[in-house]
Amino acid sequence: MADYENHHHHQHQQQQVVSRETAFQALNTIIQLHFEKTLEKKKAIDLQKKELHKLFQIFFIFLSLVFMAQSMSPRLQCRHCWIPITLLSMAHLIFYVSVAQTLRCINGFKYQRRCHKLTLGLATEKLRDMKMRLSNGGADYDTIGDEEFEIHYQEPPESYFVIFQQRG
Repeated sequence: MADYENHHHHQHQQQQVVSRETAFQALNTIIQLHFEKTLEKKKAIDLQKKELHKLFQIFFIFLSLVFMAQSMSPRLQCRHCWIPITLLSMAHLIFYVSVAQTLRCINGFKYQRRCHKLTLGLATEKLRDMKMRLSNGGADYDTIGDEEFEIHYQEPPESYFVIFQQRG
């Protein structure tokens, strides 16, 4: 029975140990993935900001056209004002909903980007620590445990959400 337990313990220990190169490759892959995701989220934020800028331009062009049409009317009476007021109110409502949705997307991308940056930072730190230990420990340290290079997706603390609450 003791042989079985020793053999089982040895097999379990072998499954949790990987080579140094495998660990480095895994961490470098994680770093590369989260770096690319961070850049992807930055591009998505920039595209949403451009979309927001377009919304502002379209809305202000629409406003100027309505006001210009109103000012050119020779006989402007109160009963004629309700159509432009209704149009402007509807346009403002549509504009407000569009801006709110765009800002929600921007904040979501910022949150995702922050998560990827935190994960990237953790992976980079673990890789740096691992290289330091290996350089200090010598060449006989050829294997590394699974937990050494396992990086979980990081999320910012609750205090990070204060940023979005102050802007909104």
